[in-house]
Amino acid sequence: MARMAWFKKERKPRTAERAKLEIPADAWEKCDECGHIDIKDRFVRALNVCPNCGHHRRISAQEYIDLLVDEGSWHELDGTLRSADPLNFESYRDRLEAAVRKAGPLEALRSGYARLDGMAIDLAVMDFSFMGGSMGSVVGEKLARLTRRSVEKRIGLVVVSASGGARMQEGVLSLMQMAKTSVEVARLRAARVPFISILTNPTTGGVSASYAMQGDVILAEPGAVIGFAGPRVIKQTIGQDLPEGFQTAEFLLEHGMVDAVVPRSELRDTTAQLLRHMAGRQPAEAAD
Repeated sequence: MARMAWFKKERKPRTAERAKLEIPADAWEKCDECGHIDIKDRFVRALNVCPNCGHHRRISAQEYIDLLVDEGSWHELDGTLRSADPLNFESYRDRLEAAVRKAGPLEALRSGYARLDGMAIDLAVMDFSFMGGSMGSVVGEKLARLTRRSVEKRIGLVVVSASGGARMQEGVLSLMQMAKTSVEVARLRAARVPFISILTNPTTGGVSASYAMQGDVILAEPGAVIGFAGPRVIKQTIGQDLPEGFQTAEFLLEHGMVDAVVPRSELRDTTAQLLRHMAGRQPAEAAD
């Protein structure tokens, strides 16, 4: 009897010794290139570069400003310029309002002055989140004004590009910005004021066909897509297959279109070193 009772004995369920650790879903990030999944903070600390494959994810204009300039030295310029609708293009005003809600009121290019390793610089950074960084009248005007400021004050100019090209909603007025900005860059070169152009993913269309490719030194982030028309259009036009890696930063470096492919973590130091070299200055640590 005692033995039968032992077999029929009911076992009590075990209580968990410690609570299950829950990690919020938004704490993880996935690389679009290789599919690597990691904690979001690790991506942030790596400047949004995948720790597994090195893919450079797109970052905001503010993040480029924070990366490049000395803390507390940034001064915004022309922040009140706003796009008009000269052609009464269908839904353009609605798209502008949506872009402002998404990216803020500073348009597709932010311009200002700051210091980089103690050196005065003028800086323009395109914001791809504002209508794909498209170049309209405001973008062209902001860059033209900043370039003129660099000439007047003889301050080196740094431009970070990220754009899908000209803004079709402004028609020929958008295309005219290519000529306007190119004229100002020519004046900058004539005044022998340094101009460093940094190309990020993507830099295409009218931006790549104008000021983005006119720097004294042209740097590009790894893997950035750089070109005028898209690969599909080019392939259909010439009727030939395109080489592997066509329109990537590495392909353009190999063919002499850019001067260096620089990882995001090295952009600040590389830009500062180039500006010091072009201005004939000693490195900050060796200066009196």
